[in-house]
Amino acid sequence: MIEIKGFSKNFDDKRVLNNINISVPKGSIFGLIGPNGAGKTTLIKALTGIYYGDKGEIFIDGQNVYENVDIKSKIGYVADENNFLSSYRVKDIIKFYQYSYKEFNLERFRELNKIFKLPQKSYVFRFSKGMKMRLSIMLNLCIMPEVLILDEPTSGLDPVIKRKFMNLLLDEVAERQTTVFISSHNLSDLERICDGVAIINQGEVKYSNSIENMKNKIKKLQVAFIADAPEDIDKWEEIIKVNKVGRVYHLITKDYNEELMDKLKKLRVHFIEELDLSLEDMFLYTLGEEDYYEEVL
Repeated sequence: MIEIKGFSKNFDDKRVLNNINISVPKGSIFGLIGPNGAGKTTLIKALTGIYYGDKGEIFIDGQNVYENVDIKSKIGYVADENNFLSSYRVKDIIKFYQYSYKEFNLERFRELNKIFKLPQKSYVFRFSKGMKMRLSIMLNLCIMPEVLILDEPTSGLDPVIKRKFMNLLLDEVAERQTTVFISSHNLSDLERICDGVAIINQGEVKYSNSIENMKNKIKKLQVAFIADAPEDIDKWEEIIKVNKVGRVYHLITKDYNEELMDKLKKLRVHFIEELDLSLEDMFLYTLGEEDYYEEVL
């Protein structure tokens, strides 16, 4: 459904996206994660046809998205900053969307507003950030999109509304086979709803996989060796990181497999314990904790 092929984007002489390749099948939820300034919003704006690439192409439903009115009519886009016309009331914006999108479903808006509870006679400039986000979410669900692109959609939402929104996304995919592309810093939320995820940093995709495969490949092993660990263990192909706490070694794998376990078991060890990691842990270890904190500080 979404195909990003060798996409690169420059601003002046600075390359902000470099050779991005991502494939998202129809009816799935794909998460994009990375530190601030990694290029997430730039990629999302290219997905929606706002930015033209300097190299590569972006296809949605087999068509190039840039300056394609037909494809854009099938895309819902919730931005991280929702700058609606501040002098408009909610009911005025609804009319604007009805004129702009032939599939706009007014009855669905009314049903959603039982959850999000926005006064339709109020002017948007009176709304908080969270209320503007709720309005944008409702409007973009009501255009009955085939593709829903979300940039930090839970920003400003309280925990109750956020949970209801996440459940709405799951229902949207299950009932309408909508394809969802979502960027968020709330990794626990993405872990719960996403089928696949890409980690981006400094304009490049550092890792891309399904959530299931990530959990199968990236693990934490606690190993107690009878003698010292092999001197080159931190250079093993399957290992990302090695820490030692007392006599116990903590090994973070990037390619957990039976061969790795057999290799460890052939060494003299007291025990080997496997620990699953959260998406946040996998993100930090895959990107490199030092690299991450250097980016955000």
